[in-house]
Amino acid sequence: MMNYNAGDIVYVFYRNPHTQDVANIQAAAVVNNPERPGELALFLYENYYPLTEEVAVFSNEAEAYETYGNYFNDTLQGGIDD
Repeated sequence: MMNYNAGDIVYVFYRNPHTQDVANIQAAAVVNNPERPGELALFLYENYYPLTEEVAVFSNEAEAYETYGNYFNDTLQGGIDD
């Protein structure tokens, strides 16, 4: 896993909790985990998620979109801010 620091902005695949067959790319902040001192977490949609090897984390948006296209055999158009 890449080394991240609190304050980094990363991009993750996020599944809609109401529609599990829909995944999007979402920006998330790397933060100090308030529940586990000394560990980092992802802060996304007002929730903390463990920063583990099981989470697809990308350091830039372009890499996230490329991997998304390869994994889901689809191409998302535009960017997060579109």
